[in-house]
Amino acid sequence: MSQNTAEPRVVYEGKYQRMLVRGTWEYSERTHAGGLAAIIIAVTPDDEVLFVEQFRVPLQARTIEMPAGLVGDIDAGESIEVSAVRELEEETGWTADQAEVLMIGPTSSGASSEKIAFVRATGLRKVGDGGGDASEDITVHSIPRQRAAAWLVEKMGEGYELDAKLWAGLWMIEHHLDGRPRG
Repeated sequence: MSQNTAEPRVVYEGKYQRMLVRGTWEYSERTHAGGLAAIIIAVTPDDEVLFVEQFRVPLQARTIEMPAGLVGDIDAGESIEVSAVRELEEETGWTADQAEVLMIGPTSSGASSEKIAFVRATGLRKVGDGGGDASEDITVHSIPRQRAAAWLVEKMGEGYELDAKLWAGLWMIEHHLDGRPRG
């Protein structure tokens, strides 16, 4: 059996993640929620893109991200769309009438088995303050869509860590996956 298909060996298991070795490969996987997260692409009725800012322990830095969260971490039977709307509301104080899964793919295929679903949220309404749950300290940013990329570059210059998926999310606001413009 090749090193890529050998049975994995668990070398560490925590509450939320485990570390595996398969042949010469070392990688992590989530121990709950099916290893799937959702990143929510949300534009308000005033044409503002929603971003969240928070301190991320692994980076020891503040980050700018699109709202995101684990699928099924509250209710194992929860769909991607329901999880995405729940996370959007929890983190930003906005809810959505509809959520559409645009694509699912790996987040860091050389280091983790985790996958992420890009979810487009539409029909947004403000219903609260956001800020996350009791374990989170999230700042919500609503940035005019036409200025969003420039604002992100400014934040990089200020020393924030930026999730590279932000630019994919911005592209998906205006395009279908095959490159056609959204009407």
